[in-house]
Amino acid sequence: MNNLNNKGRLYFTKIISASAIGYLFILPIYMMVVSSLKPNADVFDLALLPKIVSFDGYRRVLDENFLRYFGNSFFIATTVTLVALVFHAMAGYSLARLNFGGKNLVFIWILSTLMVPFSVIMIPLFILVKNLNWLNTFQGVIVPAIPHAYGIFLFRQFFLTIPKELEEAAKIDGCSLWKIFSRIFLPLIKPVAITLAVAFFIANWNNYLWPLIVNQQQHMWVLQVAIACFIGRNDTPWDAVMASGVITIIPTVIIFFILQKYLVEGIKMSGVK
Repeated sequence: MNNLNNKGRLYFTKIISASAIGYLFILPIYMMVVSSLKPNADVFDLALLPKIVSFDGYRRVLDENFLRYFGNSFFIATTVTLVALVFHAMAGYSLARLNFGGKNLVFIWILSTLMVPFSVIMIPLFILVKNLNWLNTFQGVIVPAIPHAYGIFLFRQFFLTIPKELEEAAKIDGCSLWKIFSRIFLPLIKPVAITLAVAFFIANWNNYLWPLIVNQQQHMWVLQVAIACFIGRNDTPWDAVMASGVITIIPTVIIFFILQKYLVEGIKMSGVK
């Protein structure tokens, strides 16, 4: 009986703790949504419900051409994600399944790039993009964001877990290297690919510094740059800032709730071997 009571108290404690942590995470988002529905003068009022519901912030966001900035952000984040998945999968497969001289050194060199902060390579990268005449273009933002050691590492670790017998059977059947990769290995990477797709999309969707440096013309702005320009004004329209913040988080929230069941599964399946 005592054990049952202890289990009940432990379960109740976990529920209360999880609810408190969830509340702390949800409260800022809730306050942002509520503040976006308040008049500009009442934005800093901490009331949990707006006294007067106002859509002036959303109307101002639409007047400021935020739909174009939304489209720019979506195009950049989606393109980087799709292209990066293809190249990272091929690189991970090469490092995991192919035998060539210096393979481990190449892998260590790729991993070492994770220790180099972006601020170190920012100026040389900008000079390179400028010499290629990629300033104020989509490729100037997209191409430098595609290579990333994290994606290559995760794919490599996953490919190492696939039994060699599967690959050997395909070779006996006469499959070429490309057919083995595309018809056997690619269909198995769904959990890892979705995990990386979510990570890459969110990272590039929220990217601010590099798009700010490369694309200085207003029609090439992304959402993060446009929001920063809102805040930089003398008469900051805080209702519009809150409204733009709500619009910005919508894609990431939708993606997370749709694909959340794959995230933990993908990380578990790609553990270090």
